[in-house]
Amino acid sequence: MSVSYKKLFKLLIDRDMKKKDLRELAGIGNSTMTKLANNENVTVEVMAKICKALDCKMDDVIEIISDDSDK
Repeated sequence: MSVSYKKLFKLLIDRDMKKKDLRELAGIGNSTMTKLANNENVTVEVMAKICKALDCKMDDVIEIISDDSDK
Protein backbone atom coordinates (compact mmCIF):
# COMPACT_ATOMS: atom_id res chain seq x y z
CA MET A 1 0.00 0.00 0.00
CA SER A 2 1.31 3.43 -0.84
CA VAL A 3 0.15 7.01 -0.58
CA SER A 4 -0.22 9.80 -3.09
CA TYR A 5 -0.37 13.50 -2.29
CA LYS A 6 -1.41 14.57 -5.80
CA LYS A 7 -4.68 15.85 -4.36
CA LEU A 8 -2.73 18.11 -1.99
CA PHE A 9 -0.63 19.61 -4.75
CA LYS A 10 -3.69 20.07 -6.98
CA LEU A 11 -5.41 21.86 -4.09
CA LEU A 12 -2.40 24.17 -3.74
CA ILE A 13 -2.56 24.96 -7.47
CA ASP A 14 -6.30 25.62 -7.25
CA ARG A 15 -5.71 28.01 -4.33
CA ASP A 16 -2.76 29.67 -6.09
CA MET A 17 -0.42 28.66 -3.25
CA LYS A 18 3.21 27.62 -3.39
CA LYS A 19 4.76 24.83 -1.33
CA LYS A 20 6.56 27.52 0.66
CA ASP A 21 3.20 29.11 1.53
CA LEU A 22 1.92 25.77 2.82
CA ARG A 23 5.09 25.16 4.86
CA GLU A 24 4.74 28.53 6.57
CA LEU A 25 0.97 28.29 7.08
CA ALA A 26 1.04 24.74 8.46
CA GLY A 27 4.32 25.06 10.34
CA ILE A 28 6.03 22.10 8.68
CA GLY A 29 9.67 21.75 7.69
CA ASN A 30 11.52 21.37 4.42
CA SER A 31 12.17 17.68 5.00
CA THR A 32 8.46 17.04 5.48
CA MET A 33 7.69 18.89 2.26
CA THR A 34 10.25 16.72 0.49
CA LYS A 35 8.56 13.59 1.84
CA LEU A 36 5.22 14.83 0.54
CA ALA A 37 6.70 15.61 -2.87
CA ASN A 38 8.14 12.07 -3.02
CA ASN A 39 4.89 10.42 -1.85
CA GLU A 40 6.58 9.13 1.29
CA ASN A 41 4.78 8.49 4.56
CA VAL A 42 4.32 11.37 6.99
CA THR A 43 2.72 11.37 10.41
CA VAL A 44 -0.96 11.92 11.03
CA GLU A 45 0.03 14.97 13.07
CA VAL A 46 1.60 16.52 9.97
CA MET A 47 -1.48 15.75 7.90
CA ALA A 48 -3.67 17.28 10.63
CA LYS A 49 -1.59 20.50 10.53
CA ILE A 50 -1.96 20.66 6.75
CA CYS A 51 -5.70 20.03 6.88
CA LYS A 52 -6.16 22.67 9.58
CA ALA A 53 -4.10 25.19 7.60
CA LEU A 54 -6.05 24.52 4.40
CA ASP A 55 -9.41 24.05 6.15
CA CYS A 56 -10.02 20.70 4.50
CA LYS A 57 -10.40 17.00 5.32
CA MET A 58 -7.71 14.35 5.12
CA ASP A 59 -9.27 12.67 2.07
CA ASP A 60 -9.07 16.03 0.26
CA VAL A 61 -5.26 15.86 0.31
CA ILE A 62 -4.25 12.19 0.43
CA GLU A 63 -5.06 9.09 -1.57
CA ILE A 64 -4.27 5.53 -0.48
CA ILE A 65 -3.13 3.39 -3.40
CA SER A 66 -3.53 -0.35 -3.08
CA ASP A 67 -0.66 -2.36 -4.54
CA ASP A 68 -1.47 -5.56 -6.42
CA SER A 69 0.30 -7.57 -3.72
CA ASP A 70 -2.11 -6.18 -1.06
CA LYS A 71 -4.96 -8.38 -2.33
